[in-house]
Amino acid sequence: MQTELSNTLGAEHAVFGFTPFPAVAAAITRAGGFGVLGAVRYTAPDELARDLDWMQEHTDGLPYGLDVVMPAKKVEGVSEADVEAMIPQGHRRFVTELLEKHQVPRLAQGEVPGWRITGWMEQVARTQLDVAFDYPIKLLANALGSPPPDVVQRAHDHGVLVAALAGSPRHARHHKAAGIDIVVAQGYEAGGHTGEIATMVLTPEIVAAVDPLPVLAAGGIGTGEQIAAGLALGAQGVWLGSIWLTTEEAELHSRRLTAKLLAAGPGDTVRSRALTGKPARQLRTEWTDAWDDPHGPGALPMPLQGLLVAEANSRIQRHEIEPLLGTPVGQIVGRMNSERSVRAVFDDLTRGFERAVDRINRIAGRA
Repeated sequence: MQTELSNTLGAEHAVFGFTPFPAVAAAITRAGGFGVLGAVRYTAPDELARDLDWMQEHTDGLPYGLDVVMPAKKVEGVSEADVEAMIPQGHRRFVTELLEKHQVPRLAQGEVPGWRITGWMEQVARTQLDVAFDYPIKLLANALGSPPPDVVQRAHDHGVLVAALAGSPRHARHHKAAGIDIVVAQGYEAGGHTGEIATMVLTPEIVAAVDPLPVLAAGGIGTGEQIAAGLALGAQGVWLGSIWLTTEEAELHSRRLTAKLLAAGPGDTVRSRALTGKPARQLRTEWTDAWDDPHGPGALPMPLQGLLVAEANSRIQRHEIEPLLGTPVGQIVGRMNSERSVRAVFDDLTRGFERAVDRINRIAGRA
């Protein structure tokens, strides 16, 4: 599964694995892929530095990257408190009533809510970059469009390639014009923020739109046969995220959530604004149903929604309230039916890729 891009980055396989867990990212890299650590959950620079130190110690000198969430346009003079003040009281009441309906306990006294989506705010992402460029990362990916021009230039000055996710050819052409090096064609099937065009349609359209830039196919990919399909469509690699959630190295810290993922089928996800305010594919739960109900108040725009539901999500996850318990995940969840090591997943991907190539060679009369 080698391509020009994987060779350029020094990876054995053109499999780029996005994950919020350092242990998973390092295992992906050690298995011959290219691990990409998601930085959005880090609110303090020293936390990111700690985990990048760990990555350095556990990647055997092999390449890895970092994924941030940074808007292309900067809003000056707006603090987190200013954003919090924009949240309507009616939406706060809706959250309170929903939690009371499901008897969700409060956090323990002194316990601080976890991830508050502050990583969506540019000033936080910039502090993450101040840390990241002290490490030998090979790739900087941005999940929210093209990063600001000065960030692209700064990455290039450090010899770091820049990737950006795109859900349409129009977005992809914008990335090319902004000096992006790699475009991730993220299809409708993907977990997390995703557009409305399916991967099979989107990938070749973006390949044509940004030629000669390399493209990674993403969305609904979790087998070697699907990797072969992505490369056949013109991609120079694949971007996998959901498939790692049920690996042994993942740190979900919730047996109930893991069990829900293992039991879910491809139809058990939904694109909902419930998590961040932008459409994001995730497990369908009573929480997403409540926010998508036309009789409810509806989700707020990003980043208001993320700030509004941060404490609620922490309480739901901390106490494992099963009807509300969910996570971003793609339609490939139907294939995630056992807990395996990252290495075992890679072995399956390699075998499936070889089967697909052999099948095509037989069809073409070359075997």
